[in-house]
Amino acid sequence: MTPPTGHAALVEALLASPEPSIRWKARVRVLDEAPDSAEVVALREEIRRSARVASLLAPFSAAERPAAYAKWQGAHWVLAALADLGHPPGDPALHPLRDQVLDAWLAPSYYQEFEPTSKAASYSRAGVPVIRGRHRSHGSQHGSALLSLVALDLDDGRGADLVERLLHWQWPDGGWNCDRDAAADTSSFCETLLPARGLAAYAARNAAAPAAPAAAAAARRAAEVFLVRRLAYRVSTGELIHREFTRLHYPLYWHYDVLGGLKGMADVGVLDDPRCADALDLLESLRVADGWPATARYYTVSSALGRHHDSVDWGGTSVRRANPWVTAEALAVLRAAGRLSL
Repeated sequence: MTPPTGHAALVEALLASPEPSIRWKARVRVLDEAPDSAEVVALREEIRRSARVASLLAPFSAAERPAAYAKWQGAHWVLAALADLGHPPGDPALHPLRDQVLDAWLAPSYYQEFEPTSKAASYSRAGVPVIRGRHRSHGSQHGSALLSLVALDLDDGRGADLVERLLHWQWPDGGWNCDRDAAADTSSFCETLLPARGLAAYAARNAAAPAAPAAAAAARRAAEVFLVRRLAYRVSTGELIHREFTRLHYPLYWHYDVLGGLKGMADVGVLDDPRCADALDLLESLRVADGWPATARYYTVSSALGRHHDSVDWGGTSVRRANPWVTAEALAVLRAAGRLSL
């Protein structure tokens, strides 16, 4: 079968979506409309009032509120979702969620470090273990929080504290890894993607801040973790690192796939690096007739608090039918790479 060509019909479908966030993604991230235009500002207010946002925020008006990192309904994940949905920036109603997240990730334990004598001993006390000279931290947590703060314009000055922790924990190869196995000496894709994006976003938004140059440089170093592997392939053999990288997801949460990797490279500003070409080709090959599908997911739709429950439906999975959220992300990446055909 001849593969589909052109993207105009896909963009038109997104612009006609009943979801205001899909229309915002199409207009701002795909068609590159000015984010501060009157029309886009009005669209973001529609997002604020949408049923999707109301469902995401509903747990925070209940007597039993989720923990900050509760997957996927805690404040950490809700802020990440709102940032990606195009929720209006600077909303004071989100300050309690911001404070809950920052209280979690800037707690005293993240400033305590120790050298355990064994992997088992690394779990015996609070703090960040340092094993063979490498901090074994969940960089994705602090990176995601930083990215959300910047995108939602909620940074009250503590964003610089998240930057400082990420820089302190960065590994020699440019990334981060939480693996407490002493033999682990290479950064993790899953722990490195969100710090790279968060640091790049912080540097771009706060160019005059003292931490901005170091944040930008750290984001560029982190990008090398992916670029040296062409975003999905082993350095040693050229083979695919993991089959899951070729399955597309939305939301991606803290996980990794090739679309998420390309989105991160766009954020850092290195999508034009020739080492992204194979991943871009792979992304284009995953298209179906009406866009790009979500072929796997990491959530169960439920309003009840529970592990991996998400309060909203993100379109389900299919191998033949496109998911509009994934399609919007894919088209935005292709636009940033100069591969959008309208």
